[in-house]
Amino acid sequence: MSDKMRWRYGDTNHVVAAVGSSTEIEIGDLLWQDTNQAKPASDQADQGSDEDNQEAFTDSFLGVAMQRSRSGDTDPIRVATTGVFEFELEYLAALELGDLIGPRASDREGGGTILDNQRVEKVTESKYAVGRCSKRGTALTSVLVDIRSTVMTGGV
Repeated sequence: MSDKMRWRYGDTNHVVAAVGSSTEIEIGDLLWQDTNQAKPASDQADQGSDEDNQEAFTDSFLGVAMQRSRSGDTDPIRVATTGVFEFELEYLAALELGDLIGPRASDREGGGTILDNQRVEKVTESKYAVGRCSKRGTALTSVLVDIRSTVMTGGV
């Protein structure tokens, strides 16, 4: 995916996060905190199942990238820890206000699963969620998500 500003409205309450020089981050990526560095969702190690991947990500969810970081960059980036962001859905969905939303899990080439950096899906429990639906609709291809960083705000 390429850089896409996904912020739509609300206070972003940003933090400035360190990024490793080999880590690539695009604007709009869902990020998690690995020890002391921000990383995109797809960099998380496979936990064995979609639900386990989502739960591990949610446990360390930092926020949404507001700046990019290319391979070789060492400058920290701004990360939004709250706010309403528009994310793509893999499939058409009907969503209601308050529905729980988490990162989308996809098949990894060569086996296993990977989390998408900029796609989300409806999830069944808060332990898998990074936010809640903030605009209801049917046959949706994207969703407005009111995100809540687990690291900075305690999550959903």
